[in-house]
Amino acid sequence: MDFQYDADDLAFREEVRAFLQTSLPDDLREKTVNSQALSRDDIMRWHRILHGKGWVAPNWPAEYGGPGWSVTQKYIFDEEAGRAGAPRLIQFGLGMCGPVLMAFGTDEQKAFHLPRMLSGEHVWAQGYSEPGAGSDLASLRTRARLEGDEWVISGQKTWTTQAHMANWVFLLARTSDEPKKQLGISFFLIPLDTPGIEIRPIHLLDGLHETNAVFYDDVRIPKANIVGEPGAGWTIAKHLLAHERMGGGALGQHKLILAQTKAIAADNPSFAPRIAAVEAELKTLEAVILKTLAKVSADKPLGSEANVIKIRGTEVLQRLTELRMEALGPNAIPYDLAALESGWGNRPAIGEPYENGVAPRYLHMRKVSIYSGSNEIQHNIIAKGVLGL
Repeated sequence: MDFQYDADDLAFREEVRAFLQTSLPDDLREKTVNSQALSRDDIMRWHRILHGKGWVAPNWPAEYGGPGWSVTQKYIFDEEAGRAGAPRLIQFGLGMCGPVLMAFGTDEQKAFHLPRMLSGEHVWAQGYSEPGAGSDLASLRTRARLEGDEWVISGQKTWTTQAHMANWVFLLARTSDEPKKQLGISFFLIPLDTPGIEIRPIHLLDGLHETNAVFYDDVRIPKANIVGEPGAGWTIAKHLLAHERMGGGALGQHKLILAQTKAIAADNPSFAPRIAAVEAELKTLEAVILKTLAKVSADKPLGSEANVIKIRGTEVLQRLTELRMEALGPNAIPYDLAALESGWGNRPAIGEPYENGVAPRYLHMRKVSIYSGSNEIQHNIIAKGVLGL
């Protein structure tokens, strides 16, 4: 590995650890570590704490209100936050739409939206997937037509994560029919309280309401709410997806689950080889991530690293949650579905509090190899871009 933390990085890590120790509320830490459901109020409480510290948008430059951290500092913060049990913020504005506006937005769009993303006044969702357009996103059928000074949008989006917690959505819609279907797509910014929008809940395999189906029936928005030129949406979407795939690079959550698995299986030596195997995979993944950080820090161009990290990170996370559930055995099976919205787990607890969330967390993590472009699609991108197949 050609990457090492220098003295400044190590000092920054200690600063982050001290902040998390003193500023992360105990109830939020316990909910996260124990895989309990977090409400919108829970997430936004931590958002406000980070905003007060100036750390709510780790990947934003200082000129837009971010901390101006290096890629290494951002990685350290994400890593330590995951290991400490800090809630994950709603990232569709801070981690995705914000960087898009910095790259493609008008001065007016930046001035209006970016400060409100930072403060939490505006919480965002992502309107990409449709019933017939998931990994093949260019097949989307939601349409936008220009009528005078307004765009009129009609269609359906699905798997819209946290739309019920958001008040804005960035959305891809078709604005023209081109021979190459990617060329007729545009990128829009839409308030979710606009007439004609209906949000219906989708409950996932674990029983929780995280995603939604969202219907757009002649939704009218100002002409200025398009980002970039009409037809530029595909280019913008690819820029955004690179941010999304790299967003899973920190391994704090993985390491927390590994530590819990070791504790559960401490008296079961038959699990030792399997734990060692997944830990070796985790360390290998970490080496890849740190080498990628070294390239970014040296301003070297990246190739398929984001795709590789997305594939491997989700695979290791799924293996960890599966192994943790197997180690817990029969005690992983019963949990109270009726209490999911207020917190996962058996009533009363069978063992350690975090053990109550093992089964639903395993079920929940079945999705991670699908979102941000399925792992099969990532393999195709690598095959085409790296191997020339």
